Amino acid sequence: MSKIMIELNDVNKWYGDFQVLKNINLYVKEGEKIVIAGPSGSGKSTLIRCINGLEHHQSGIIRVDNTILDHNIKHLEAIRKKVSMVFQHFNLFPHLSVIENLTLGPIWVLKKSKKEAYDIAMHYLERVKIADQANKFPGQLSGGQQQRVAIARSLSMSPSVMLFDEPTSALDPEMVKEVLDVMVELAEKDKITMLCVTHEMGFAQRVADTVIFMDQGAIVEQSSPKEFFHQPKTERGRQFLAQIL
Repeated sequence: MSKIMIELNDVNKWYGDFQVLKNINLYVKEGEKIVIAGPSGSGKSTLIRCINGLEHHQSGIIRVDNTILDHNIKHLEAIRKKVSMVFQHFNLFPHLSVIENLTLGPIWVLKKSKKEAYDIAMHYLERVKIADQANKFPGQLSGGQQQRVAIARSLSMSPSVMLFDEPTSALDPEMVKEVLDVMVELAEKDKITMLCVTHEMGFAQRVADTVIFMDQGAIVEQSSPKEFFHQPKTERGRQFLAQIL
C-alpha cells in the first residue's frame, strides 16, 4: 500500500477578506500524478504554493512526507528539500549559465561537490534533451528551452514531489508540445509524486492518476481522468469541460 506523501486537512487561506482556499482536504499517495484544473481565480496555484510554503495558510494542517508545514523553519527547510517547483515564468537566474543555474541548489542546499553537482546537472539536461545548451545563458534560449531547463533544475534537487504551476501558459503554442513531451516522459518513467496545475487537458488525460477540479476556492470534483472527462459529477464540471474541450 502506497504511503501518503501529501496531506491537507481543512486548509483555509484568505487574502484580506477574500477567502481563496475553502476547507481543502486532499491526500496524495507517493508516486501519484495529479492534475489540478479549473477556471482562473479558483485557487489552483495558491493551493500548490501552500504545499511548499511559498504561501502561508491561515488554518488547517498541511503535512508533506510526515513533516507538518508550520512556523518552524526547520520543518519548512525539510519540506523544501523534498519538494521542487516549476513556475509559469521559468524563474531562472539570467546572469548565470544553464549549468550554473542547475548546480547552484545541489552545491549550496544539498552540499554536493562541484563535480557531483555538474554530473547530476548534465544527466538531467540530457533527460530534457538540452545538454548542448549547458553553457548558454537563459536569454539565449527559447521559452520552451528555458522551461525545460527549469524542469531539469528541479530534478537536480532529487525531489520526492514536483509541483508544476501552469508550466506551459507563458509559452508560444509551438513550444508547448516540447515541454509537455518532457513532462509526459517524466510522469511515465519516474516515481516522483507530481501535482500539476494546467489547462492542457490532453496532458491530463494521458498522465494523470487523478484529476482535481477546483472552483471558487474549493475542490468541486476529484476523480479519475476517465470519469472526469466522460462523466463529470457536477454541473459546474460539465460547464467547464464544455468551454475548454
